[in-house]
Amino acid sequence: MTSPTHARAETTRSAREVFTAISGLIVGMFVAVLSGTIVSTSLPVIIADLGGTQSQYTWVITASLLATAVTTPFWGKLADLVDRKILVQLSLIIFTAGTVIAGFSTDTNMLIAVRVIQGVGVGGLMSLVMIAVALIISPRERGKYMGVVGGIMALGTIGGPLLGGLITDTLGWRANFFVGVPFAILALVLLQFTLHLPKPQKAKVSIDYFGIVLLAVGVSTLLIWVSMGGSQFDWDSGTSITLAAIAGLAIIAFITVEFFVKEPIVPMSLFRNRTFTLSVIASIAIGVSMFATSVFLAQYFQIARGATPTESGLMTIPMIIGQMGASIIIGQLVSRFGKWKGWMVTGSVLATIGVTLMSTLRYDTPFPLVAVYMFVLGAGLGMVMQNLTLIVQNDTPPAQLGAASSNVNFFRTIAGTIGVTIMGSLLSTSVASYMKDSLSSFTPTTPDEVSALKGLGSGDVPNVSGLPDTIRTVVESAYGHGIADSFIIAIPLAVLGIIAIAFIRNKPLSTKNAAEQLREQAEDSAIDLAEAEVGSSLDTGTIRLEAEGTASPSTGSVSVLEREDREHGR
Repeated sequence: MTSPTHARAETTRSAREVFTAISGLIVGMFVAVLSGTIVSTSLPVIIADLGGTQSQYTWVITASLLATAVTTPFWGKLADLVDRKILVQLSLIIFTAGTVIAGFSTDTNMLIAVRVIQGVGVGGLMSLVMIAVALIISPRERGKYMGVVGGIMALGTIGGPLLGGLITDTLGWRANFFVGVPFAILALVLLQFTLHLPKPQKAKVSIDYFGIVLLAVGVSTLLIWVSMGGSQFDWDSGTSITLAAIAGLAIIAFITVEFFVKEPIVPMSLFRNRTFTLSVIASIAIGVSMFATSVFLAQYFQIARGATPTESGLMTIPMIIGQMGASIIIGQLVSRFGKWKGWMVTGSVLATIGVTLMSTLRYDTPFPLVAVYMFVLGAGLGMVMQNLTLIVQNDTPPAQLGAASSNVNFFRTIAGTIGVTIMGSLLSTSVASYMKDSLSSFTPTTPDEVSALKGLGSGDVPNVSGLPDTIRTVVESAYGHGIADSFIIAIPLAVLGIIAIAFIRNKPLSTKNAAEQLREQAEDSAIDLAEAEVGSSLDTGTIRLEAEGTASPSTGSVSVLEREDREHGR
């Protein structure tokens, strides 16, 4: 058996060794971030080029988020059962394949379908990378390393929109989907040679397939209901009631199944942990703000303000600097001082202020003010997002590390998906209402104006640069006001996030990584087993001695004296 001293020596690594070990993970995350942000600024152009509607614009986003949300707990559960290194590589391959196929999309429906494949890969990367990092680095040290990782991610987050806008304006939007392929190949090579993770201790794999189906049906039906209700069918129609009933029954059935299956995707026992439950609530609040910002900012700048994709990428820099800057700086401070509670409460307050400010946007709001709004919201999100996973991992048994980590991400993603869908539906309704009111008394006088009005009536996302000036202002105003109205939904959720974080137990960060904790548990179990075997042997020996009449004086001497008395006729 490996001694504790030797085990500690094996897990004590220098900073260089740690960065070498996680280099493949860093490049893999960089690919995922870059591939997402590089397309974000060109999405309005893509949808306009493929002839998509506002509803389809939203579904291009939510299809990926839905696949990510549904598969995240599945990947996390697999991480507790099978080789994590293979899972990371598999998720990266799936993501890259989906990204490349997306570049050949011929219509919006095909793009939506391929985004599902991307989402499956992202679900694996998002959960597995954090699990792998937890196995290598202790919670106390994790902030320091993740801060540096955050800086590299900032390069992809900041550079993505700028590069995407430039590529779209020069080579066309399809080229954006192929940029990440060389990085993906590099990540696969690095993962193969640098990443070494302990194997899960469970020998038999049991997967909750029924739970996966119920979860997918429930969440998908719920999203279809909230996205199409009020536009494709009335809320009180038979279609609406049927969809709501299917969603509700599937979700209730999923929760019931999770109590009885051997290896549940979402172990209900996790909710007995106060830290996990409150972190899930906070993740739901943060998820809506985070995903809504990433989805609607590009539309705000390109449709409400008439910016080009390149200009749109430049305009989002204050948001990205706030988010990544806070993530890096606060990560370093958390590792140095071991204090996380105050930073997270501060971050949740800033996030609430940020979404409140975003709800006041208009198409002509001075850009310096918009930059301040974005920076405040970004800083708040940067302080909270990364640390939510950290504190859950810090307060979760190592054997449930995969399930706990992935489920925090799952609830954040699923909340963001539902939130974006609802906000997108509200945006579509609001924009149509604002444009109808503004154009009710407008009489077209030129063929261009007649053609523009006909295009707006189809419901397609407009190409603002091609509209006549008389109509362009109306469209910009409608989208600016509509996007601001959508952010109102995020305000009460952000307040709920403050309350949840305030009540999370302020547990000190552990100085041992998950691999060390698992090894210690294994050693303790071996010692307990050995002691039990020794105790059992002693008990057996005592019983044998008693049976032979040669036990210790305290137990067997009376029987011996009695026997001697009988033998001497006393």
